[in-house]
Amino acid sequence: MSSKPGPQPHTDPGDKPAGGMAAILNTAKQLTREKAVVSGVNALRVLNQDQGVDCPGCAWPESAPGERSHFEFCENGAKAVAAEATGKRVTAEFFARHSVDELAAQSDYWLEQQGRVAQPVILRQGKRHFEPIAWDEAFAKAGGFLRDLPSPNDAAFYTSGRTSNEAAFLYQLFGRMYGTNNFPDCSNLCHESSGVGLKQTMGIGKGAVQLDDFTKADAIFIIGQNPGTNHPRMMTVLQEARRRGAEIVVINPLRERALVSFTHPQEVVPTLLNQGTEIATVYLQAKPGSDVAVLKGIMKQLLEAERRDRGRVIDHGFIRAHCTGYEELVEDLDATPWTQITEQSGLTQNEIRAASEVYIKSRATILCWAMGLTQHENAVDNIIACSNLLLLRGNVGRPGAGPCPVRGHSNVQGDRTVGIDFRPPAWTDRLEAEFGFTAPREAGLDVVHAIEAMAEGRVRFFMSIGGNFLSASPDTAMVADGLKSVDLAVHVTTKLNRTHVTSGREVMIWPCLGRTEIDRQASGPQFVTVEDSMSVVHVSEGRNKPASPRLMSEVAIVCGLAKATLPAGSVDWDALAADYGRIRDRIERVVPGFDAYNQRVREPGGFVLRNAAAHREWNTQNGRANFVVVPTPDIRLGEGQLRLFTIRSHDQFNTTIYGLDDRYRGIKQARRVVLMHPDDIAERGLTPGDWIDVRSHGADGRERMAPRFRAVAYDVPRGCCAAYFPEANVLVPVGSRARGSNTPSSKMIPVTVERATSPVDVVGADERLVYRDAQAQAEHLSGAAV
Repeated sequence: MSSKPGPQPHTDPGDKPAGGMAAILNTAKQLTREKAVVSGVNALRVLNQDQGVDCPGCAWPESAPGERSHFEFCENGAKAVAAEATGKRVTAEFFARHSVDELAAQSDYWLEQQGRVAQPVILRQGKRHFEPIAWDEAFAKAGGFLRDLPSPNDAAFYTSGRTSNEAAFLYQLFGRMYGTNNFPDCSNLCHESSGVGLKQTMGIGKGAVQLDDFTKADAIFIIGQNPGTNHPRMMTVLQEARRRGAEIVVINPLRERALVSFTHPQEVVPTLLNQGTEIATVYLQAKPGSDVAVLKGIMKQLLEAERRDRGRVIDHGFIRAHCTGYEELVEDLDATPWTQITEQSGLTQNEIRAASEVYIKSRATILCWAMGLTQHENAVDNIIACSNLLLLRGNVGRPGAGPCPVRGHSNVQGDRTVGIDFRPPAWTDRLEAEFGFTAPREAGLDVVHAIEAMAEGRVRFFMSIGGNFLSASPDTAMVADGLKSVDLAVHVTTKLNRTHVTSGREVMIWPCLGRTEIDRQASGPQFVTVEDSMSVVHVSEGRNKPASPRLMSEVAIVCGLAKATLPAGSVDWDALAADYGRIRDRIERVVPGFDAYNQRVREPGGFVLRNAAAHREWNTQNGRANFVVVPTPDIRLGEGQLRLFTIRSHDQFNTTIYGLDDRYRGIKQARRVVLMHPDDIAERGLTPGDWIDVRSHGADGRERMAPRFRAVAYDVPRGCCAAYFPEANVLVPVGSRARGSNTPSSKMIPVTVERATSPVDVVGADERLVYRDAQAQAEHLSGAAV
């Protein structure tokens, strides 16, 4: 098989600012392609408006009511709405035409493009086609199966961040009444490290700033985050901050377009003239895995400045009043040589000094981060190092300052608040008293432990509400095998994805209402509530006609399953499904902070859950904010290895692929690409556009291989490379995960690349993988996975 370059992806990052006219045109294009012009525009009109529809995309907060524009959404939010409001339907006829084997052979992009699932279906054991099933039969089948399991811990209940507070609360209630804490969720894959680290240092599991703080900050640090693609509405906040004189420091391996220059699409003249606002005043392209080293370098320079000008740099009054561990931190920083910092980071001491000077001059600083920090083996240390930096200058609990982990899904934070957690919630006693049962107290399965349990045949029932468990997880070949061993899988979803066509001896797909759709129950139209990245709880109420009369709400689905599984009379599930206000009443009595829930959430903008650290109250074991010493990483790769980190394209949200372009990075019509430094390409005897196979090298000694990627020359630090997930997730060993949080280390994967020899071709515009023949597939999969 030839390894010569095929049709090369068009790559031209260019120098135009992010946003602008292209964002407007792509929004219109997406609505047209999804046949959702009318329904999409109707949803966009109320998207992120007070008492309107919460965007099904990211969890960035909205402005205060009265300060919101008529277009309170971004390009990627519009893509999410268009995908949900699509006119395309997946019907019984579709499943009759396509076997599960045919569907499994398609790309993630193709599956997404087929449209909304219109009715519940089942893939019965031994059959190769999904067929329709009535809701009553579906609930009875799943409920009967659960009742017959030898142990409740033979079941696992996965949740994505799109689930509402009401549905999530009932889901965890049902699971715990059933008898298990097996609640793996998408937070395990993304920000689990943030919560673990912040609880040690400040006693909180989430950020401690509000949107208004960005109007008061003198400096904003963006670390391991690409908001231009992943949280685009954040860009308008950063633009406003720069215009009033705030400085922005970016620490990120890739030089992302939006963090260099940005144009707000609603500003007519700059949009027409491609005039952007400079965003980053300091941009440090540190190597992946070196964040602790960089942050220690900044802190060392703070200490040097403090010793030159005592009492003017370090906030000793704050430290004496609130902190412990300062002397130990200083001792560690003094013992850390600059050679170690510069070798690990690839940055010079002067480059790091530029960031430290911004921090020293700033009277109030916010530190933002995302999965570029949380998906490393030392991810918890990364978060602790951020906390140490903030505490040194008292940048917590005052206006314009604090930690800001930016969540990637619309209600992932709310789901955790109302109990989606593999650990028993702190309020378990109140849950038991409210509902009259005894909850399990042992920790259940998180995502990584669920994957391992599936591989060992210990999970016989698997249910997911939203998400794409297979594609989102590490070690996807292992996950696929584990899912296939499950006796019964149930997936609550709006559209097809790879998990649905890969898992279970029997599989049911239960289609639910989308966030943008009218939810009418026995007592009338309902609304749900969500919590954003800054602890604001607010209303979301759909306006569009449901995509099919056979859809059920997530709340109704959970109640239907619970009623079919648990003993009669334990909870009046029908009453809860009929009126979501009753669910909020029960949440109020169980979860701290939700006093007068039904009343306060109807107020303009909703309400903010109290954050103790924002008031300089520390819910740590010692009642103080803690400086914690963490080791400087010593990353030494094998001969010829590169540091691979996974990224999103601009045409995707998590594992949902809307299109095949990555506009800001200038990559068109390609996803199977590896972004490499030009010298690293040449050193391996390759040229840009060559087909390459990528192999990862885990501590378990097993080699994992992702075939047929194209080498793309790009501005990435020497010795590093980047590839899109989910395509590259196969390379992440399930055993390579963050200490303390168990989050997969997708941002630091040792890999080697070589000219492609694998027996597989890349076919079609959506880049499906096709083996030469069945024998080649069997031989390849015996030693490597796709």
